[in-house]
Amino acid sequence: MYVLWLRGLLRRRGGSLAGVAVVVAAAVALLASLGAFFASSEATMTARSISRVAVDWQVEVQPGAGSGSVLETVKHHPNVRTALPVDFGRTTGLSTTTQGSVQTTAAGVVVGLPDGYARAFPGQIRALVGSPDGVLLTQQTAANLHAAPGDTVTVGRAGLAPASVQVGGVVELPQADTLFQQVGAPAGSQPSAPPDNVVLLPASMWHQIFDPVATARPDQVHEQVHVSIAHDLPARPADAYGQVLDEARNLEAALSGAGRVGNNLGAALGAARNDALYAEMLFLFLGLPGAAVAGLVTAAVARAGADRRRRDQALLRTRGASLSKLLWLGVVEAAAAGIAGTVLGLAAALLIGRVSFGSSSFGAGTGAALLDLALAAGAGLLIAGLAVAIPAWRDARRLSTVAAARRVRRLGGPSPLFLAGGVGLLLVAVLVDVGAQRSGYELVLAPEGVPSVSVNYLALLGPASLWIGAALIVWWLADALLAGGRGALTRLTRPVAGPLSQAVGASLSRQHRLLSRGILLVALASAFAVSTSVFDTTYARQIEVDTRLTNGGDVTVTEPPTAAVPPGFANRLAALPGVRGVEPIQHRYAYVGADLQDLYGVRPSTVVAATQLQDGYFSGGSASQLIGRLAAEPDAILLSAETVKDFQLQLGDRMTLRLRAADASLVPVSFRFAGVVKEFPTAPKDSFLVAKADYVARATGSDAVGSFLIDTGGGSPSAVAARVRTLVGGTATVVDISSTRRVVGSSLTAVDLGGLTRLELGFAAVLAAAGGGMVLALALAQRWHSFAVLIALGARGRQLAAFVASEATLVVLGGMAAGALLGVALAEVLVTVLAGIFDPPPASLTAPWGYLAGVAAVFLVAAGGAVTLTLRSSGSSLIERLRRP
Repeated sequence: MYVLWLRGLLRRRGGSLAGVAVVVAAAVALLASLGAFFASSEATMTARSISRVAVDWQVEVQPGAGSGSVLETVKHHPNVRTALPVDFGRTTGLSTTTQGSVQTTAAGVVVGLPDGYARAFPGQIRALVGSPDGVLLTQQTAANLHAAPGDTVTVGRAGLAPASVQVGGVVELPQADTLFQQVGAPAGSQPSAPPDNVVLLPASMWHQIFDPVATARPDQVHEQVHVSIAHDLPARPADAYGQVLDEARNLEAALSGAGRVGNNLGAALGAARNDALYAEMLFLFLGLPGAAVAGLVTAAVARAGADRRRRDQALLRTRGASLSKLLWLGVVEAAAAGIAGTVLGLAAALLIGRVSFGSSSFGAGTGAALLDLALAAGAGLLIAGLAVAIPAWRDARRLSTVAAARRVRRLGGPSPLFLAGGVGLLLVAVLVDVGAQRSGYELVLAPEGVPSVSVNYLALLGPASLWIGAALIVWWLADALLAGGRGALTRLTRPVAGPLSQAVGASLSRQHRLLSRGILLVALASAFAVSTSVFDTTYARQIEVDTRLTNGGDVTVTEPPTAAVPPGFANRLAALPGVRGVEPIQHRYAYVGADLQDLYGVRPSTVVAATQLQDGYFSGGSASQLIGRLAAEPDAILLSAETVKDFQLQLGDRMTLRLRAADASLVPVSFRFAGVVKEFPTAPKDSFLVAKADYVARATGSDAVGSFLIDTGGGSPSAVAARVRTLVGGTATVVDISSTRRVVGSSLTAVDLGGLTRLELGFAAVLAAAGGGMVLALALAQRWHSFAVLIALGARGRQLAAFVASEATLVVLGGMAAGALLGVALAEVLVTVLAGIFDPPPASLTAPWGYLAGVAAVFLVAAGGAVTLTLRSSGSSLIERLRRP
């Protein structure tokens, strides 16, 4: 019987089943694509986090332990690929004589490196000037001493005579924070910054200088073993973090107290697992609403065949069918549509992955991809069951044979409780959003050293409450306004219906329950498209902002600390092909008390436009206002929030900084605190200063530029960078924004925004077409008996078109307007809840107007197609339509 029933459905009701299957396929394809995409992104996060770590483990040799035995234990530990000894010694100060004057520094650190260290750990040292081997000064140390390759530096030793070394080169330590960490110390007690003065020595030279110190003052030296381990780790950051954490603890157990492990790789993966949870939240926030919309559209399509299904049940009952038999027939119908839609959706997901990402699995592992496909398939079958089988079961239980056979049934509408519930949910959403902004909560909690992570799921209440509450209110308002707004409907439809507007208005008002459902579905489909596109565009824009903050310009030329390049060199750079503008930025080091901080000298008249400074980078005023204070008051200075907090400063306070003059001596320079700057191009995240370049140049006698920020005017940054390298030679570092974009920010940027946007916005357009076209066409089809009566009474084609077009216009435009408002509100809440992925936070939302116009066009075209199809069908037999059940 079930096979015969299925054959009959396919032969006589195939169109209805196909409609359900198509929408189920859209939901399955969306969930499968996003699931596999984010699984692939998690694997990319893990790989990217691993690649950014120069030294996986720093094993600190404990006092009294033998460094040789520790080294041997580490070398023979499973998964260890490389292990090299590194020595650290404290110097009481460094000094050098340049240009007839003696330059000195405060205390510092001297590091002894074995042969081959730079090759074993390639990300640890970056050569800037001179030889990459021998005695090396860090960039800041060279600037403090005004030293260059070939100069002699005197190294102070506690309780012993100083030693002299000859500088071979100047280097940068990209991971100085981890190199000089206090192994084993809690995160909050780590040094706030790496040492200002650092010298790198060959291991043999270090031992000649510091072995006597180790004998006399053992507290002045310590030893480490730097380790690189095998990276055959799980793809998920959380799993990889747990494995690395266990391996480090196993090594500490093997050392039996002789060494403690500074787990740099674990710290990087710990941050990545935090980002991975944010990626999962993105999936929840951006994927599930789309699946929910698809489910509602599926229910609407299935509801179009509800009357037919009830009459079929009534006929079967008269022939002796039991309740269980009716239930299983409904399950067969749901299974047919669900399986067909699931297969079609999975095939679409695989095709999307192959075409858009070069891999059917979106780059995810086989196991992860299969799991995501299975979960998506389950969701598709569930949607079909809820849309078809459950209503059939409910009708079979509740309706008598006579009631089920009845042709006309009144649709249920939203009760007043829907309005109360919707308002209550909106209040919950507002309270959650305001509380999140005021409390500074963390959505994702990943404690250091703990394998488990947690999510503040209370934060999910805000978007969910807004989505459901707004949907209830839209449905209730649409129903109430249509039911009681006959006069308003008459006026609104007059441009379309003309003299029939009164009749059309009355018809629309009578059909308020059917039309309000259509408006609701169009509104939800619109809201999904708007919220997704606005959020994705805002996210992509902030990543670009972060990239520009890091790099400074499309191409950035960073001069070595010993160079004295004047601002006029910008003219030579500006003359290169592809260069639209060049902004010179001074980069000095200033002592704020005993604290050494970065100082940037700028040209107030041009820096705002040249570096695209945003108002969000400043506190207490806009970018133009605060930079304008530097122009109005030459001695004005902007301080980072951390500097203001550390030194308890108030606006207007005067402060004296010590800067290096042209002769390398420290000179006092007076400034007045004029404002707070939170972010600045090329500046560090914590403490820095911004002042007027002309004032700094006059006070120090040097107008030397630290970096040139080049604007390519939309041209190729890599091509311009190549020309710049030819001009400057090997004396300066040239970095283009394309290179920075690949590595900037957190590992969350492994979520390819271009691919994510294409996926979500493509499906949003599909759901828009389904909501605006398929649902509307089915709604109009449900009214064909009424339209047939109009034709029988003598209505002409133009008059029938007035009824059809008025309904379509009301549903689509009303739904789009409500959806646009809901979508913007949802995007705002999502940005607030997911604030942890934005660095810096956006000043405002960014709307993709081109895409939104395209979505509006999709709605209108789909609605137009539904209207056209309905009118063309009007030529079929009138008697047949009046008799059709």
